[in-house]
Amino acid sequence: MLYLVILVALYIGFVLYDRTAPGGTASPLVNGVLLFSVLFAALALTGVYATLTAAPRGIEVTRDRVTVVGRWGRRRTFPPLEQLSFRVARRYSAGFLTDSAVVHLEIWGKGFPVRSYLVSEELFAGAVRSERDG
Repeated sequence: MLYLVILVALYIGFVLYDRTAPGGTASPLVNGVLLFSVLFAALALTGVYATLTAAPRGIEVTRDRVTVVGRWGRRRTFPPLEQLSFRVARRYSAGFLTDSAVVHLEIWGKGFPVRSYLVSEELFAGAVRSERDG
């Protein structure tokens, strides 16, 4: 959200500067406002997509596997917890953007590359066990 607010402020500043500069009354196609608008939209969408993709919707832990449910519904299956390695790459404390602490978690194991996720501490600590585990 903060990324988007800063991007919008920069965009508004650029457009205001463009309109008040000499020759600022030229068409948006000629003076670059149209190009900057397309660039703004691409940066905004890329930033939002990159941020939300790293934040999973949920984690399911069963006896034989760990499943991470991604933000867009994609399910990624990992081996059981005993076969996984975890590392907290960075911890972000609670602040005005979130009520709880967030960790940048890296997961890896034999046969698959390192995967990174941004998860709240509650989501990771309270991983849901499947009904099949009884």
